[in-house]
Amino acid sequence: MLPFTLHGYRTSVRTSTGATPFSLVYGMEVVLRFEEEVPSLRILAESGLKKSEWAQARFDQLNLIEGKRLAAMSHGRLYQK
Repeated sequence: MLPFTLHGYRTSVRTSTGATPFSLVYGMEVVLRFEEEVPSLRILAESGLKKSEWAQARFDQLNLIEGKRLAAMSHGRLYQK
């Protein structure tokens, strides 16, 4: 049961940071297994992209990750106060 518990923890929004631990590490939200079986709008949008467009979108997401991390740290400090 530990892997399921860890998955739940890593994909849930933390009150202290306002983000999921997964998104702070990888710069994007996790794709859940059921989203592969029953595609969500996010999966459908990504599947229609060419490789170069997907790579550019991913590069843009990774460029924004540092800002997300700083915002999470700031949110955490405010939460502690």
